[in-house]
Amino acid sequence: MLWILLGMFALSSFLFFCALLQQLFMSNSRMDKRMKRFLELNDKKKLSRKKFNLLVSLQLYKTTVRDRVLTKQKGKRLETMLNLAGVPLKPEEFIIFRWMSTAVVGGLFYLLFGQALFLLVGASAGFMLPRLWIGRKRKKRLAEFNDGLLDMLTTVIGSLRAGFSFSQALKTVCDESEGVVRDETEIVLKDMQYGTSMEDALNEWKDRIPSEDLDLMIQAILIQRQIGGNLAVILETIVQTIRDRSQIQRQITTLTAQGRMSGVVIGLLPFVLGLLLYMIEPSYIGSLFHHTIGIAMVCAGLISGSIGLFFIRKITTIEV
Repeated sequence: MLWILLGMFALSSFLFFCALLQQLFMSNSRMDKRMKRFLELNDKKKLSRKKFNLLVSLQLYKTTVRDRVLTKQKGKRLETMLNLAGVPLKPEEFIIFRWMSTAVVGGLFYLLFGQALFLLVGASAGFMLPRLWIGRKRKKRLAEFNDGLLDMLTTVIGSLRAGFSFSQALKTVCDESEGVVRDETEIVLKDMQYGTSMEDALNEWKDRIPSEDLDLMIQAILIQRQIGGNLAVILETIVQTIRDRSQIQRQITTLTAQGRMSGVVIGLLPFVLGLLLYMIEPSYIGSLFHHTIGIAMVCAGLISGSIGLFFIRKITTIEV
């Protein structure tokens, strides 16, 4: 019965969390769209004072967070991180999301275990989860971009051989590609259409996407614009280099799969065993969290386990 009640509480907290996020993260474009829709109804429907005050309060709260919590440098860094991950959030919205995650996960851990220690553990986990989620989405988006980079280069080479300029080749990429490659190429084209030089647009592209393959391509294009040469032939050489690098990277991933799996097993084994022992006999493992020696052993285990995972990750990470 206790687990059923806890499950119902967790589901209710999740639904409340989602509803609150939907209200807090209502972007300016969405609010403008709603206001335009209401204005186009010729006063047949008017926005109620309560809803209007709620929208204004939310916008003021986000403005307060941006002014008092975020510095200019931190806000720019968060904005770059969110753009790279493809998450449609503003820096102040991400900060609010992080605070809410900390409160909800910390409270849930405290209700599940009833110990102040688990409140701190849950709050720490809730504080880290949004950053881990953003990092995962950024890594996935970067991998998707690298996977589509070869096709983009092939399209650019074909367009150049057909007599198109480099800008026209990028426009062909926008028409024929999809996903992250198309979105990023459209940003570069818009920058050049708004008056940014090609060199500055390409350098901003390189800063926005931390891809070694893209960096290699942009450096080759910038050098070719300074000293001349056949750009199509240069890009063909880069395509072959990227293919060779990808092949070596796949071989390294295969050879280090056992080590990475060992790191996952070693990292999850203590937590899984601790959860199973707690479900079988709570009083048996409860002394670890009530006695001073038990708490010291838990802290020592966490520290030693973190050090072991760090070294395993270093050993299995080989840059090409």
